[in-house]
Amino acid sequence: MDTNNGNGQVTVGLDVGDKHVYACFLDSEGHIIEETRFAATATGLRRRFGGPDRYRVILEAGLHSPWMSRLLVELGQEVYIANPRRLRAIYLNENKSDRVDAEYLARIGRLDPSLLFPLRHRSAQTQADLALLRSRAALVKARATLINHVRGVVKSAGGRVPHCDARYFSRKAVVYLPAELLPALSPIIDTIGGLDASIHAYDGEIESMAKGRYPETELLRQVAGVGTITAVTFVLTVEDPTRFARCRSIGSYLGLRPRQDESGTIKRQLRITKAGDEALRTLLVQCSQYILGHFGPDTDLRRWGLHLAERGGKNGKKRAVVAVARKLSVLLLRLWMTGEVYEPLHNARLRGELSTA
Repeated sequence: MDTNNGNGQVTVGLDVGDKHVYACFLDSEGHIIEETRFAATATGLRRRFGGPDRYRVILEAGLHSPWMSRLLVELGQEVYIANPRRLRAIYLNENKSDRVDAEYLARIGRLDPSLLFPLRHRSAQTQADLALLRSRAALVKARATLINHVRGVVKSAGGRVPHCDARYFSRKAVVYLPAELLPALSPIIDTIGGLDASIHAYDGEIESMAKGRYPETELLRQVAGVGTITAVTFVLTVEDPTRFARCRSIGSYLGLRPRQDESGTIKRQLRITKAGDEALRTLLVQCSQYILGHFGPDTDLRRWGLHLAERGGKNGKKRAVVAVARKLSVLLLRLWMTGEVYEPLHNARLRGELSTA
């Protein structure tokens, strides 16, 4: 097979499945020079790409793309991770198959890799640390589901479990369980208690991880409402704060920027893109809700958000929450990059709006 040695670059499109990878090789003129399939394992990749030949390899972001991309780079290949949200040409194809998808990836990558809107995967250590956060989030979600189940069953029997913090539910709910429901709900309560213990253990591990490997999270936690979970998730998701030319760009990166649909003088109000990391976006929105809530301390960010909510019309509060989340992401990135001490009422002080009493 002709390779890129003296004959132009060879581009390879990889359609990655759970068990197999289908590969399409294109020469510099766009002709198919090889189509093959091999096992979706490290051994399979090393056997096919571990030789002296160098390729431009295109694969779509997915469950296997992080480790595969790292291995391919280790083997000396030029790797691009295609953003699946931007590859409508593949998903709208009426003759979709593994072979066709691999060829599409190769042809787009050969023409112009920027058309792939390529992504950059995190390091193996970052991925492992994020897995810790994701596992905790999965347990929190499972606990919430079980708590809602208990509340619903008790309510359907004419009872009611008072509202309380999820961390104390397993201890307080037992008192309010009707006797006839004890056989059905006691095991659920015990399971919730077990989840409480596991979540608490995760919290300890994440706190230690933040202090040991990510001391920069302390800069982010200066902002009221931003705790260890949010700070660590932010640092691990962004990974490199210098990747943004402007701090404001992080709003678009996290999918907190409204979609745009302008035509002439018409400018429609649309929902946010939701293009970034869902877990971090959710945490930032939760922080925003705290900042704008009854217990949020007086800060420039809170004042700005409340003013936005007042003049925002019917959905003003919802839009303000998202806007504050977007502004919060910019603030956190700036604190991380500059190492500044956070001053909650900096803008108010400059405008002379602080009370001297």
